[in-house]
Amino acid sequence: MDSVNVAIIYYSATGTVHALAQAAAEGAAKAGAQVRLRKVAETAPPEAISANPAWGQHIEETADVVQVSHDDLEWADAVLFGTPTRFGNPTSQLRAFIDTTGPLWFAGKLADKVYSAFTASNTAHGGQESTLLALANTFYHWGGIIVPPGYTDPVQFKSGNPYGTSHVTGEGEPSDVALEAAGYQARRAVGTAAALKAGRAA
Repeated sequence: MDSVNVAIIYYSATGTVHALAQAAAEGAAKAGAQVRLRKVAETAPPEAISANPAWGQHIEETADVVQVSHDDLEWADAVLFGTPTRFGNPTSQLRAFIDTTGPLWFAGKLADKVYSAFTASNTAHGGQESTLLALANTFYHWGGIIVPPGYTDPVQFKSGNPYGTSHVTGEGEPSDVALEAAGYQARRAVGTAAALKAGRAA
């Protein structure tokens, strides 16, 4: 039985979602998966980035992270998407990538994979759940198998979001609970993908 291939695809402006993505990647790897950590392209204008020093600094610090391609989606058995909230929706940067995937969808290459998502917002209740639900709309169209963390592990009763890992950026860097939740969410996605893969091979 081949190991599960997991793509962690994210957008992060100042590093919060990047930290969650790294925790998810580590969780998937510990579950025995082959992991690709991928960022989406930055599309914000230079003047917006330069107005926030932390934004530009994060771009420099993650210059070595490979930019996502369609091949990463085709390769993966499970995909976790990470994004900050923007008025209750995923960022335009992540949506711009998703909006290029029509040919893959039309060819049926995005169906029957496991999908899950995580997010962060600047304030409590700042659109976290609606952002994750908005991403799920895409997964429905793709024919994906949505695997949320639910309340299936003790850490979920601490993090409190059954839709997907989330963090309030205004409270500082992701807490140990948020990072643990991201790792757990990835392990759950890997476990589900592995069961599906084994069942199809039987």
